[in-house]
Amino acid sequence: MSGIQLNKNLKIAIEASLKAGEVIMQVYDTAFDVEIKDDKSPLTEADKKANDIINTFLKPTPIPIISEENRQIDYAVRRHWETCWIVDPVDGTKEFIKRNGEFTVNIALIRNGKPELGVIYVPASKTLYFADVLERQAFKTKLNSHNTSIDEVLQHAIKLQTKKGTNQVEVVGSRSHMSQETLDFIESLKASGKEVSIVSKGSSLKFCLVAEGNADIYPRFAPTMEWDTAAGQAICNAAGVDVISEETKQPLLYNKENLLNPWFVVSNR
Repeated sequence: MSGIQLNKNLKIAIEASLKAGEVIMQVYDTAFDVEIKDDKSPLTEADKKANDIINTFLKPTPIPIISEENRQIDYAVRRHWETCWIVDPVDGTKEFIKRNGEFTVNIALIRNGKPELGVIYVPASKTLYFADVLERQAFKTKLNSHNTSIDEVLQHAIKLQTKKGTNQVEVVGSRSHMSQETLDFIESLKASGKEVSIVSKGSSLKFCLVAEGNADIYPRFAPTMEWDTAAGQAICNAAGVDVISEETKQPLLYNKENLLNPWFVVSNR
């Protein structure tokens, strides 16, 4: 697929994610320490090192950055931003600590509250997802090395295809937490006559499962932050999959005053 024309900022985000993936795996292969942040979530050296590397790529773009590991900027300033990067240097830190490989680097470009570009890199398997929403193009590439050129990334890129609707509904559930509301949602699908099976995945890989046709629906009735979902939504939207707020029944929006997301459902139906 080397005929793909890549947006300049998407190239930068891909390069940043690969370099971040490299340092994440260096930490992964050592006996690392785990800190607990004020919000009770875990933090490792990988989060900090990956964030520093991503910042070195994104800061020269002059587009401001919202990152889980950067100091959060006041909404009085942010509300004037037309575009911004939204970054999670290690999404799925719990999965990283468990060493199950299901953690990702998430980088998204947001314009007027909507995801425009997205990159999700899975360092443990060297799998890269990237998307341009305006071009309606989402791709997946398997790499041999974190030090891969953009040309090589594009050479092996496969366009994502969503699943065709059948009576068999594959629902993405979380490895770490399945809420009662999610269980109720699954029961309601069964009650409508659907055959339901559960697919488990950690981190933003849950979005990728729907975007690449390995699942139909991902209901998320538990807290997430904007950096957990922005890149995944970009990839889903580019592949033709909706990410709809349970509160507004409209697509999730970004750079909000409160960076906490409402509950949402990712669905290709």
